[in-house]
Amino acid sequence: MRTTDLATLTFRAHCVAAPSLVVVWAVLPDGLLRSAVHALTGLTCAALVAVGTRLRRPRNPTGWWLVAAGVAAWALGDLVYSYLELVVGIEPFPSVADVLYLAAYPLLALGLWSFVRSRTGRGDREGVIDTAIITIGFVLLSWIFLMQPTLADGSASVATRVLAALYPVGDVLLLALLVRLLTSSGARTASFRLLGAGILIMLVSDSAYQVQSLDGVYSPILDAGWLASYACIAAAALHPSMRRLTEVEPTTGVEFSRGRLLALMLASLLSPGTMLLQLALGLSPELWAVGLSSVVLFVLVVLRMSGLLTRVQQQSEQLAALARTDALTGLPNRRSGDAELHRLQQAALAGGQPLSVALLDLDRFKSFNDTFGHPAGDRLLSEAAAAWTAGLAGTGGVLARWGGEEFLVLLPEHDLDAAADAVGRLRPCTPLGQTFSAGVAQWDRAETLAALVARVDAALYEAKHAGRDRVVPAGAAAAAGPAVPAPAPAPAPAAQPVPPPAQPVG
Repeated sequence: MRTTDLATLTFRAHCVAAPSLVVVWAVLPDGLLRSAVHALTGLTCAALVAVGTRLRRPRNPTGWWLVAAGVAAWALGDLVYSYLELVVGIEPFPSVADVLYLAAYPLLALGLWSFVRSRTGRGDREGVIDTAIITIGFVLLSWIFLMQPTLADGSASVATRVLAALYPVGDVLLLALLVRLLTSSGARTASFRLLGAGILIMLVSDSAYQVQSLDGVYSPILDAGWLASYACIAAAALHPSMRRLTEVEPTTGVEFSRGRLLALMLASLLSPGTMLLQLALGLSPELWAVGLSSVVLFVLVVLRMSGLLTRVQQQSEQLAALARTDALTGLPNRRSGDAELHRLQQAALAGGQPLSVALLDLDRFKSFNDTFGHPAGDRLLSEAAAAWTAGLAGTGGVLARWGGEEFLVLLPEHDLDAAADAVGRLRPCTPLGQTFSAGVAQWDRAETLAALVARVDAALYEAKHAGRDRVVPAGAAAAAGPAVPAPAPAPAPAAQPVPPPAQPVG
């Protein structure tokens, strides 16, 4: 049996066995056996995370091994805690069990951090800021309702109080890494959702336990929460999509969805909301904690909005560039060509300089496409644009894609003869053995731009009808034929096979 098939079979068996074990645990009477089933279930789930990592072989297994170690540490803490309480008969807090419990937090956090690094590849400023905003709000809640009451408990020793306060610190650390994972780029696979659900259930159960501990009570339902978290994490490691969880994803920017906006808004309101709640309950508000957290949240929100404004501005500039530029050739498109022609017309009027315009049309382009394919046609257009742009260097000419295989050439400070000569010099530059026909006209300083372009277009058609591969000045075509009779070109390479590019262009 292949390892992937074995992993799938193990996943299915786990999905059936895990709920059954929870039911068995729930019906057992409170005591050593029940506690042993709980701890052994956790250890089994840790082992299943290791099994899934071995069988699925993700590209970056480090995170999964750390998660397996974290779950195992937590389950071993349960086992030691139950042994000390039910077998030895001593108070299990503080004890060795706390060392195992506290070790689970950094192990799980490092595992999540490894996943984040794998998914994002590079830094994600927006994700980091969002994580900080959400985490700061919960740090305030944890300080007011868990850490501060624990540290202020005068009935316990200082060491015991500090040890107890480390648990909410661990929860905050784990929450920060969970939020960072949820805000990272990458696919939201079943494994991703199962892992996130497992860590979240673990955090809720642990926080609820700490709240109850302040009142000296304990609800067994919390143990069911920990069992569910173990089962979800194991299922995440066994699911086929776990390989994609640790694959490096390109950073494409994190989507700012409505759900994300709502989460950030609620997190930002935690500071003032907490103070209002304390006042409503007749409690003394933690002014320093609320004030400091509000300042930090304000700065983070401003940074987040600054990032959003920068992104909107960049996208606006990109859209503007796309609206002005031909995507295939990188030349100005027809809209930009029209605008540039109008600008040069105004400059010519102001400076008294001549202005000429030409239209270039690749000969037999449809036949070229039909023979060699559209990728080869795209390559011809792209390489022709680059070659003609280089050929116009030093002339002040502007090349734009007019549409299809037609290109517009604007030649400021060129009279008709100079313009025809400049366009004629582009003929040998045409790539892949192809030729072009062109019409050229000088603006008479009275006609509209539409009339000027119409004259150029008429000259272009004269060049086509006269046999192609030539430059025809407008107004001279009917009487004298080609005004720029370029030397006879080399034998038409168009008849030679032109291999299409190795990869499609454009």
